[in-house]
Amino acid sequence: MKILYHHRTRGRHVEGVHIRGIVHALRDLGHDVSVMSFPGADPEREVPEAAGGSGGRGRLASFVTKLPGIVFEMFELLYNLVTLVRMTQAWRTQAPRLIYERYSLFLFATVWLARRRGIPLVLEINDSALVHRVRPLTMKGLARRIEGWCLRHATGLVFISTYFRDEAVAAYGQIAPSVISPNAVDLSRFDPARFDRETLRRERGLSERTVCGHIGAFAHWHGVDDFVEAIANRLHDVPELALVFVGDGKTLPAVRALVAERGLSDRVLLPGRVPHEDVASWIACMDYAVLPNSNHYGSPMKLFEFMGMGVPMVAPDYAPVAEVIADGHTGWLFPRGDAAACVERVLELARLTDERRRVGHAARDYIASERQWRNNAEQLLTLVPAGAVA
Repeated sequence: MKILYHHRTRGRHVEGVHIRGIVHALRDLGHDVSVMSFPGADPEREVPEAAGGSGGRGRLASFVTKLPGIVFEMFELLYNLVTLVRMTQAWRTQAPRLIYERYSLFLFATVWLARRRGIPLVLEINDSALVHRVRPLTMKGLARRIEGWCLRHATGLVFISTYFRDEAVAAYGQIAPSVISPNAVDLSRFDPARFDRETLRRERGLSERTVCGHIGAFAHWHGVDDFVEAIANRLHDVPELALVFVGDGKTLPAVRALVAERGLSDRVLLPGRVPHEDVASWIACMDYAVLPNSNHYGSPMKLFEFMGMGVPMVAPDYAPVAEVIADGHTGWLFPRGDAAACVERVLELARLTDERRRVGHAARDYIASERQWRNNAEQLLTLVPAGAVA
């Protein structure tokens, strides 16, 4: 079946990982998939951070994202015209049997055109006008009206969590048929057998340590800064424990300053951002991991990458996280917002080697059976009318 994957993102970082995962899984299932990206974006190619995008079009994307709220949202609305032109051109050369779109706020042209042409369209919902966003919405009422129309008139919807779907139903009433499809992982890349664990640990100064790690953005809502501050005074209780926090962001300077002030540079390693292709090698150094905080609706990619590597995770009990982690079986949950409980669990597990290994094996088994990208691709195809899948 000819499938057109459409998205309006820059296709970088976690977005790019997700797009590549779905596209490659659909191709592995035998489908002919083409990708229509935001001009200048190329999610099928992992571009180094220093490259900064694809020339002038990449700089254009960076410029647009920095515009004031109302201006940025007007550009988002105008992008419907761009979408109509590009989709019409694509139809002339190679009409798809299915459109799969990563939903973006204010974007309705694809749904309208697909309905007009009688082509099934499945929307993947990773963002919404209903949830708290890093960039606040100015035209929230208009965004919600457009979103409700899209969710009611698509052929099918893919939500990353049950919480997300429940919020949509409560706000918009009867929406299109849907499935719950959390993130996933490519086990061929996240395979502990690929790595010489002891050599990596020795090269990174982690030999003879029990290592608890985290990979992700240093944004305040991820809670890394609060976690490091909460555990700093307790590290002397478990002298064998080392912490490795990979990534960067707004709170990283404050965390670096705290680590230096407390004299913990030999216990807390902060290597900064690493290319996604190197993430698995860092996870291979870890005995277990911690997610200090999340949000009510998201499906953190890091859960799946750690679990795929057989590294169990301590995580807050938000509903989307609890859909993936079975407490005491494939990971450990603590009451969200309770930093003290998180720290206690991390310290306790530092000395429970057999428990960490047991749960780590169960976590990888769960990912292998249920949460590879192929599972997501198979789920989304269940939303397509039988006659269209050929």
